[in-house]
Amino acid sequence: MSLKNILPGQIGFGTAPLGNMFRAIPDAEAAATVEAAWDQGVRYYDTAPFYGAGLSEERLGEVLSAKPRDEYVLSTKVGRVILDELEQGSRDLGEKGGLFEHGNPNKMLHVWTAEATERSIEDSLKRLRTDRLDIVWVHDIAQDFHGDQWLQKFEEARTGAFRVLSRLRDEGVIKAWGLGVNKTEPIELTLALDEPQPDGFLLAGRYTLLDHGHALQRLLPLAQEQNVDMVVGGPYSSGVLAGGTHFEYQPAPQAILDKVARLKDLTARHGVSIKAAALQFSLAHPVSAAVIPGATKPSRIAEDIAALNEDVPTAFWTDLRASGLVSPAAPLPHGA
Repeated sequence: MSLKNILPGQIGFGTAPLGNMFRAIPDAEAAATVEAAWDQGVRYYDTAPFYGAGLSEERLGEVLSAKPRDEYVLSTKVGRVILDELEQGSRDLGEKGGLFEHGNPNKMLHVWTAEATERSIEDSLKRLRTDRLDIVWVHDIAQDFHGDQWLQKFEEARTGAFRVLSRLRDEGVIKAWGLGVNKTEPIELTLALDEPQPDGFLLAGRYTLLDHGHALQRLLPLAQEQNVDMVVGGPYSSGVLAGGTHFEYQPAPQAILDKVARLKDLTARHGVSIKAAALQFSLAHPVSAAVIPGATKPSRIAEDIAALNEDVPTAFWTDLRASGLVSPAAPLPHGA
């Protein structure tokens, strides 16, 4: 089923920050942020066991369990099984080391087999305090976590998670499945398979104002051809486009900071918020079904909603194109 027929709107809430990404967030602040999203009309919530070793799911479930289940769409991910056993020492998270150092201390298994996929879903349902999931993403079978071993992880998922999720979709247990990754190659490989196909994909950080050229070359034309939809994760590029200092979950390098400064100069000249430019750019591609910025403070939700609805003049998009800050192939709002 098309994600555009499942998702309740163009904006959702990405809950990775609720897993104490980068910093420890008080429980009350996390709950207030989810409540703010609900009060602002957000009805799509995305989470994962990986986010704080179950912490994001627990916090999200605590709030959403008090809401009517038929009124929101929920997605989580498979690929990590959270154990009762506590982690000893630092986690090995590839390029993402230290990302959730303030999350739950539980040990995580990184596994995409059929058995692990079914267990992961069962555990997520308990943490989320719900009886069903709408969308399930196969999480992080890509180079950023596994280096040269990523194809082995992909194969494990192809013969495990992919088949379980295809069956669950066919049985009507879930509405859709796909990949949730930070790289384009696993999605390209999946779309080329002569097997049951995903309904969409969650691509984090690869279709933003700062980084979109690679996705435009191969992935998005292929997805458009196959009528596969995209949810855009990380539209603010780990925060650097929204006043933060991180890019790709690490301190932003100078070249990125320089590009952000040029973008801010352009938005300032047109009286446009950079958040509005970021969100509306990510949604302008025909494949985009929704964008899911993350937040850890209630006030950020209102900013995101306002950014989505901000009236950005065509002249801004025309100047953005002329500035060379975006790919010539990138679709822009208003046909700029």
